[in-house]
Order: sequence, then structure tokens, then C-alpha cells
Amino acid sequence: MQVLDEPEWRERTAAHEAHVDSATAAHLARRRDHRKHPVEDFLFTYYSFKPAQLRRWHPGAGTALGGAAQAPHTGWRFYAEEAGLVHVDVEAFTAARGDTLRFVRELLVRTAGRSARFGCFGLHEWAMVYRLDPSDVRHSGWPLRLGASGTDAVVESHQVACSHFDAYRFFTPAAQPLNALAPTRETQTALEQPGCLHAGMDLYGRVGVNLVPAISSDLLMDCFELARDIRSLDMRASPYDLRDLGYEPVSIETAEGKATYVAEQRAFAERGQVLRERLIAVCDDILQTARDGT
Repeated sequence: MQVLDEPEWRERTAAHEAHVDSATAAHLARRRDHRKHPVEDFLFTYYSFKPAQLRRWHPGAGTALGGAAQAPHTGWRFYAEEAGLVHVDVEAFTAARGDTLRFVRELLVRTAGRSARFGCFGLHEWAMVYRLDPSDVRHSGWPLRLGASGTDAVVESHQVACSHFDAYRFFTPAAQPLNALAPTRETQTALEQPGCLHAGMDLYGRVGVNLVPAISSDLLMDCFELARDIRSLDMRASPYDLRDLGYEPVSIETAEGKATYVAEQRAFAERGQVLRERLIAVCDDILQTARDGT
């Protein structure tokens, strides 16, 4: 087990807190003022992990902190203290979160082993407003770039092929039958593929946060930053006109817009695959350590 002495883990803690403070300041300011942002608030409202939780620095399983009496981790869940060191109690973590751990590992491995698909063009966001009354649209404070009828026409003129259950479940009732697939939670491991933007965001919000504190905060923040960048494309390619917020549309109803979307989607898929391999390694290390009883 790697051991960090007190000055080093304090330095890493301060650097992490500063990083998170910078990344969450605007969201927290809006929350205090009761204002909403359709792009930047997503990671804190759709996912259950809050800024204060993200701000807690964790060394990850396999790393112990010297000067345990000074470390706040001593009183945190899934930490143990012995011989003046504090570290993640892998056996306790696995006993409590074993089912989740094994599920996310299977999801990661099966997703990583598939070829990425790049033909969805972000139509999931369009399907979420298809044939809705304008007052029922999720981000009703922002106009639809092509209007309601123009948005419906884009959906009807394309093959909708969303493979991600947590996107598909928000399709309007009229849009669901138009999808080439009918994803369910039970079929998630069979359908998830690395080109999906939501699968990339879930590396943070559905996988990474469920591995805390056994995952290092460095890896969790890498997943967070990928999710943040993906969310920007997700909404730039959506039917909403967000230019007043500084988001130039990716007009996926045009050939040029489709090419732009696919190019960015490919880059995110590559970043996501690297993170999947790192997350799989964390899962494997945790499970092996728990089996060894060390």
C-alpha cells in the first residue's frame, strides 16, 4: 500500500478543493439566487452527487494517509485506521456496495468491448420534446431553434436510434415508438456502446460516484470533466437555441452539423474508453483485495 505523509495529502487535498471550487462556483451562485442553467447545472441536478460530496478528497483504495489523527477521513464511512495510518476499508466497502460494484464493472467491460456507433446525431434531446405542448418542454424558458413544428419534422425525417435507457425513458410517448430500440434497465449491459454521449457522462454520474471512496478523486474529476464537456455538445446539438448563453448550435439537421457532431462524438468516445479502462482496473483491484482479505 502506498503511504502519503501528512504534508503531501494536505497539499493534494487543497489542490482538489480548489479545483472543485472553481468547477462548481457558478452553479452554487445560481442556486443561491434561484436561477437555472440548462447546460451547466445538469451534472448537479440530474445526478445525485452534490458539490460538497465532490469536494471531499479521497486518495482511493490502496493508498494510506500518515498522521491519521489529523486526517478527517478517520471519521468518514468506509475508512479504517490502523498503525497510525488511515485508508479505505475495502472489505467493508465491498460488503456494502458489492452488487453495485459488480454491476458497474460488467457494464464497463461490455461497453468497452463494443464498437462505437456514431449515427444517432443527438436526436434523443429532440425526441424528448417531440409533439409536446410548449409549456411542457423541460427547458421551457429557452426557445426551440426551429420551433415546435420544425423540431417535430427533424425527428420524423430521421431514424432515431438511441441505445441508452436513461435517455430513452425521457422520450415523449409519441417519440418512443419511433426509436429503433426499446432500451430497459435490464438490457442496459447488452445495449450500452461507447459512442453514446450519455454513456460517457455516466462514467461520472453512474459509475464514478458509486465507487467513492474507493476511487481516487483524481480519476473522479477526470470523469467529471469529460461529462461536463459532453453535456456542452449534448445541448449545442439539441433543439434549443442557447446562443444567448454562449452556446453555438450544432445544426444536426444539416450535413455540416452532422459531420461536426460525429467528429466531437468520436473524440469523446476515445476519452471515454481510456477512462473505462482505468475504472475497470479500480473495480478489479477492489474485488481482488476483498477476495484476498487484505
